[in-house]
Amino acid sequence: MNVPVRPEKKNNGDLINNQIRFAQVLVIDQNGKQLGVMNSYQANQLAEQAGLDLLCVAPGAKPPVCKILDYGKYRFEQQKKAKEAKKNQHIIDIKEIQISPQIGEHDLQVKVKAAIGFFQEGDKVKLVLRYKGRQMAHQDFGIEMVNKFIEAVKAVSMVEKRPELEGKLLITILASTVKK
Repeated sequence: MNVPVRPEKKNNGDLINNQIRFAQVLVIDQNGKQLGVMNSYQANQLAEQAGLDLLCVAPGAKPPVCKILDYGKYRFEQQKKAKEAKKNQHIIDIKEIQISPQIGEHDLQVKVKAAIGFFQEGDKVKLVLRYKGRQMAHQDFGIEMVNKFIEAVKAVSMVEKRPELEGKLLITILASTVKK
C-alpha cells in the first residue's frame, strides 16, 4: 500500500511528525481535547488523516505530550509573539563617567550635565573616581566629590550601588528615575 509521504518541514528544533520516536504519547487534538495515550505511529496517522502535523509540545513529560496542529501556523504565531516581546523590551545601557578627586567645579558640572542626559534616555551611569599616586592617602576628597556628584543628580537618579573602593577606583552605579 502506498502511503503519501508528508514533506519535511523546517522545525527549529521542535519534534514533529516522523521525528517523534516515543513508544507512548499523550495526544491532544486541534480543538484542545485529549484523545488519550497511544503509540506515536497511531498519533502520526491521526494527524495525517486530519491533514495536520503532530508536534511534541512537552517531550520531558511522562508520557510526552503531542498536539495535532498546523505547524506552519504554529511557527508563525511563535514568531509573532517573539517579535512583539522584542518590540516591548527596553535595553538599558550603562554609561561610564570618570572623574578625579581634584576635578574643577566647572568640569564637574559638565559631567553632571552629561549624566543627566543619560538619565533622560533611561540609561544607568557608572561613576568612576580614579585615584592617582598620593591621592590614595586622602580618600576623603574622593568620597566628598562622589557625594557632591550624587547630590547634583539626585533629582533624576537614585543610587543603585553605594560608592565602593576597588583597587585605585571608587565606583558607584546610579539608576535613572525618569520615566521615558
